[in-house]
Amino acid sequence: MNRAAFLDRDGVINRKAPGDGYITRWEEIDFLPGVAQAIALLNRTGFSVIVVTNQRCVAKGLVTIRELDWIHRRMCEVLADAGGTIDAVYYCPHELEPPCPCRKPRPGLLLDAAREHGIALTESWMIGDSDADIEAGRKAGCRTALVLRNSQTENGRADVAGLSLIGVVHQILQWEGRADQESPKPSCRQRGTVGPSTVIEGRR
Repeated sequence: MNRAAFLDRDGVINRKAPGDGYITRWEEIDFLPGVAQAIALLNRTGFSVIVVTNQRCVAKGLVTIRELDWIHRRMCEVLADAGGTIDAVYYCPHELEPPCPCRKPRPGLLLDAAREHGIALTESWMIGDSDADIEAGRKAGCRTALVLRNSQTENGRADVAGLSLIGVVHQILQWEGRADQESPKPSCRQRGTVGPSTVIEGRR
């Protein structure tokens, strides 16, 4: 079984849209500092990197599935060129009502990814910037890490917390190093190139 680092998108990989807005065009993607390096470090230490993100903007009619898929494909390509490979992107395009199992804080996206990629959830991490991310990770059986927003000072129920993805990843690896003192660290597996099949819509 593989282990994974599940990453939320907005607020972890790229800056959130202003206010309560949504990112609906590639030109609005603004990568946060150190993201490619953090993902590359996860790659080198044997983690599959899988994005799990709520994208209610689809249900609101602000962006189409095709447009969102293109944004995610371009995101994967740019990060891969910078040395950080994302293995898959899962997203929930649904509205708040009726409730669907793939919208965080429900764990459906993580469970789907684990089943389809042979991932051991108890050996994996959910990295997000919200209580919903942490709750989804805990419900799936993962350890959890919180990327703190400017106004946050507490890590809530997360196992670790930091001001950036790269900072959180370093803490995760320290945690993993302590846990692995009694067992060998799994070797990195070879990864293929990013392609269209990496972008997967959440489903009910």
